[in-house]
Amino acid sequence: MATPPAILCIASYEKGHDFLRQCKESGARVFLLTSLSLQHKAAWPVEAIDNIFYMPDDNHVWNRDHTLYAVAHLCRDNVIDLIVPLDDFDLEMAAFLRAHLRIGGMGESTTRHFRDKLAMRIQAEEVGLSIPDFVPILNHQRVNEFLHRVPPPWVLKPRLLAGAIGIQKVHTRERAWELIHALGDQQSFHLLERFVAGDICHVDSIVYENELMFAVASEYGRPPLDVSHSGDIFTASLCLRGSEREKLLLAKNSRVLAGLGLLRGVSHTEFIIAHEDGKVYFLETSARVGGAHIADLIEAATGVNMWREWAKVELAGGKTAYQAPPARNDYAGLLVSLAKQQWPDLSAYDDPEIVWRMQREHHAGLIVRSPVHARVVELMQRYKDRFRQDFWAVLPPQSKPTH
Repeated sequence: MATPPAILCIASYEKGHDFLRQCKESGARVFLLTSLSLQHKAAWPVEAIDNIFYMPDDNHVWNRDHTLYAVAHLCRDNVIDLIVPLDDFDLEMAAFLRAHLRIGGMGESTTRHFRDKLAMRIQAEEVGLSIPDFVPILNHQRVNEFLHRVPPPWVLKPRLLAGAIGIQKVHTRERAWELIHALGDQQSFHLLERFVAGDICHVDSIVYENELMFAVASEYGRPPLDVSHSGDIFTASLCLRGSEREKLLLAKNSRVLAGLGLLRGVSHTEFIIAHEDGKVYFLETSARVGGAHIADLIEAATGVNMWREWAKVELAGGKTAYQAPPARNDYAGLLVSLAKQQWPDLSAYDDPEIVWRMQREHHAGLIVRSPVHARVVELMQRYKDRFRQDFWAVLPPQSKPTH
């Protein structure tokens, strides 16, 4: 009888419960490497994990060498077949461990395409995708030329953080240089980019052996950067199927994943549809499940659980066939807000289209589902107005991940 595959999941934050469950249900031995600071906080599905190992961390950051020693020690008594990172912040560590242990999976160079905002822009440009003008904060003369050539506003972005974390909008050259100089030795870990006003959309995908097996296009109500900086209510909903917007996004997404080299796995890719000219610009991509409950949104509309499908893809590993499950063609919308109440009461929200309610301190959130796109749009607008009256609270924007 064949030995069950052993998978080492790396999670510096609490993520991927359904991934772990699917691995165990598929017969794998499941090891979890996570942050020591989560030891008495995270509610991991222990029934799906053979062993949990805790790494000492500084705000969820682990010492690279110490992590390698710990995993090498684990390998003395266990053959590890797969190493899978469950969040953006774990991709480089997983690639580093794979390279040292000679375990298959995404290597360090390709990982950069899905983690480093500079690397992904350069690669996207090389394969002919439209991207906003940008410059790395490396050579000051080139930065200065960029600031004179490209009209403001601009956005100063960390290369290795996720989503809107740490991004700053800049309106003058003087302010740009003030921020750059304040970064000191961290300058090279940032880039400047032309701010493009537009609708921010995303496509969430499953890829197996370079073949796009599943993709669904959605749009944010307001750009996540605006939500992060103004403390607005976060919303996202599926695009109208068959619309020009959906067709454009799916076509661009296919080019991104092929051009950046995703062999197998899942991806969350974002685009800007510019207000000025309607052009679709590539914004960023990733090799992980979309955050901020995007996975719950997709499952509500299609029935496809991105975490479970990712586990199936990893375990198939190019050795056996993988087929994405049949997807429903419903529509869904997601709303999430910070709340002034510790445990917001959503009982007054009682439309039958509500299929998910958030259970988190000082947060209010729900997902609605309908076979009719217009009904989702109607409910989203109504609920957003009600959330603003009933729950809405504001905190300063994040400068680092808090998860």
